[in-house]
Amino acid sequence: MGSGTYDQRKFENIYGEYIGMRIFKFGGASIKNAEGVRNLVKALRHEGAEKTLVVISAMGKMTNAFEDLLEAYYNRSHSVEEKQEAIANFHLKIANKLFEKKHAIFNEINLLMDELSGFMARNTSRNYSFLYDQIVGYGELLSTKIIAAFLQKSDIKNNWLDIRTIIQTDSNYRNATVDWKTTQKNCISKIDSTILYITQGFLSADYLGNTTTLGREGSDFTAGILAYCLDAKSVTIWKDVEGVLNADPRVFEQTVLLTKISYQEAIEMAFYGASVIHPKTLKPLENKRIPLYVRSFEDLKNSGTKVSKGVALDPKTACFIVKKHQVLVSISATDFSFMVEKNISQIFKLFHQYKLKVNLIQNSALSFSVCLEDNFNLFEEFYTALHQNFSIKYNRNVTLYTIRHFDTESMKEIEGRGTVLLKQISRETVQLVMKQ
Repeated sequence: MGSGTYDQRKFENIYGEYIGMRIFKFGGASIKNAEGVRNLVKALRHEGAEKTLVVISAMGKMTNAFEDLLEAYYNRSHSVEEKQEAIANFHLKIANKLFEKKHAIFNEINLLMDELSGFMARNTSRNYSFLYDQIVGYGELLSTKIIAAFLQKSDIKNNWLDIRTIIQTDSNYRNATVDWKTTQKNCISKIDSTILYITQGFLSADYLGNTTTLGREGSDFTAGILAYCLDAKSVTIWKDVEGVLNADPRVFEQTVLLTKISYQEAIEMAFYGASVIHPKTLKPLENKRIPLYVRSFEDLKNSGTKVSKGVALDPKTACFIVKKHQVLVSISATDFSFMVEKNISQIFKLFHQYKLKVNLIQNSALSFSVCLEDNFNLFEEFYTALHQNFSIKYNRNVTLYTIRHFDTESMKEIEGRGTVLLKQISRETVQLVMKQ
């Protein structure tokens, strides 16, 4: 990512004092209903709303709902209108609890839904990834319109910002690559660092002006991009948990709050699949030493977790990361030749071609095993392409457990949850592929 240039006056007042913006990010779970929207307002009142840029995800499970709408539209199902109506009603129901009946927000919601209908009626493309970005992104547009309007109603002045006019990317739909230099220029020229903005996570735009997205759960990355380009003072991710825990409380009964994490440790945890922080978020923050806080919007007095340069982990404890719905694949050459660089290189080209995310690798002389994530449902096509030259065995719906800073007790706990299909140990980390 390029450093670019910027107008220093944006970041210093007349006395030469640093005016760093804060970036706040609220995920879908934190704004899933009217109460969540009110909690966001409480958080801004508590923290102060000036010099803040708020990044917001789609409400609740709306990204899933828009994905269902896309499936129906792409497959020319008769349920398109029904699914679209359900999405509209979800947002209108929340708005009804926040606004009086004649408020302008109801018209704005209907206009956005009409805009979506117009796109689907005019569209002639059968490029699924392109359609995904044009349709699913309406979740963030709707959530930010509602929240910006409710803040105004609550006497908190703000500017609604279309992030697609700021974050520039290529046209790799569903996983766009950021043009850092252009994005930074847009940030400097279009964002006043002294006021409050409400904008969308996840979304961006290509050079043709088409909507692109930064990958599933990409709203955290949006916050990281803006923080880097604006030389932000800090980034805070607001959640319904007290901070970064050593394990998912939905999977483990006992958890520990991690009060401090180094950038490097957080990157490692995110790489292995910890869902609290998006993997791409951390590197731009580390490059500019911008601290990241993970805090609870339900307990505003709690300082939560701080990610910064320093101690790797406080307290030092075993950390558990769980990735479900994985595919364990074992590959060998049909002529019983060794699995060396030439064969492995060919296999990795197919991983890239079919957008399969590799979460674990283990190889021997005759076999190459990987634990894969099939986010784009392309595994069958990958299998067909690879099966021409290789022998393949696989297990679907396995679970990958990663334990950072493991000990004997933590390993035994996980091994007791099912059958171990594959186990890999390094100095700090153990990974186990389990059939449960």
